[in-house]
Amino acid sequence: VLDAKMIAAALPKRPANMHKGTAGRVLVVAGSLGYTGAAALCSKACVNAGAGLVTLLTPVSGRAILAVKLTETMVQALPEAEPGKLAAGAALQILEAAASRDVLALGPGLGTSENTGAVIRQVLGSVHVPVVIDADALTALVGHTDLLATLPAAKILTPHPGELARLLNLTVASVEKDRIKIAVSCARAWQAVLVLKGVPTVVAWPDGTYYLNPTGNASMATGGSGDVLTGIIAALVAQGMQPGLAAMAGVYLHGAAGDVAATEKVGLAAGEIADAVPKARYLVAKSL
Repeated sequence: VLDAKMIAAALPKRPANMHKGTAGRVLVVAGSLGYTGAAALCSKACVNAGAGLVTLLTPVSGRAILAVKLTETMVQALPEAEPGKLAAGAALQILEAAASRDVLALGPGLGTSENTGAVIRQVLGSVHVPVVIDADALTALVGHTDLLATLPAAKILTPHPGELARLLNLTVASVEKDRIKIAVSCARAWQAVLVLKGVPTVVAWPDGTYYLNPTGNASMATGGSGDVLTGIIAALVAQGMQPGLAAMAGVYLHGAAGDVAATEKVGLAAGEIADAVPKARYLVAKSL
C-alpha cells in the first residue's frame, strides 16, 4: 500500500537553479470539438504537477477554444479530414513534436473515429519517448492489444474498469471482481505499467509488482478527473521519474489533491483537483 513517505522519497528534488527547460517538456495530444475540456484539464494538470513546458497538439477545429482556455500551455493545431476525424498527416506532426519532448500524453477527448484510431496506432508504433496512454487512445487499441508488447517506447496505460473491459473483451463486473489479478496480468502481457483506476486504484508493473493507492474520496467521481491524473503522471515522467514510480506518485498525488480540495466540499469539479496538486505535493514532500 502506498504511503506519503514512500512517495516523498521518490519525488524528484527541484534544485534552486532549475528553469523551465530542465523541469520537463510534455507533449499532450488531446481534445476534439466538443471535448476540449479533456485536453484543457490534462494540460493544466501537467503544469500544476511541475512540468516546465507543456505543448498541446489538438485537432484544428478546437484549437481556438483551447488557446483561450489555456494561458500556460502552447496550443498547436493538428490537421483533420473533417471535424472530429484526424487526417493521416497528423501522425507525422505528432512524432516530430514528440522527438523533442520528454514524454507524450495521448488520448483525452481525442475522438474515436477510425481515422483518429489509425493515427493513434501509427504514433504508438513509432514514438520513442515514454507515453501515457489514456481514454480515446485506449479505445484505439481495442482489437489491437497485440501491438502493446512490441511498442518501442516505455508505456503507462491508465484505464478505468470499462476501458480495460473493452480491451480484454470482458464485462466490467468481471474486471472489478478481481482487479488486482487482472491488472497484474495485463501489465505482464503488455510489458507496460498499468494503472487500473477505481477503489482501490491498482498500479501494476511489468514484472508483476503491484501497489494499492489509499488516497482520494468519493467527491472525485466527476468527469475530467481521469484527464487530470494523466497530466500529473506525464509531468512526473517529464521531470525524470521512471514510469513505474511516476505512476505510483501520480496516483497518490491525484488522490491527495482530491482530499485537499474536498476538505470543505462534497462535490468537486475536476479543475479543482488540478488546482490542489501543488499543495498536495508540498504536503507529501513534508512527510519526510
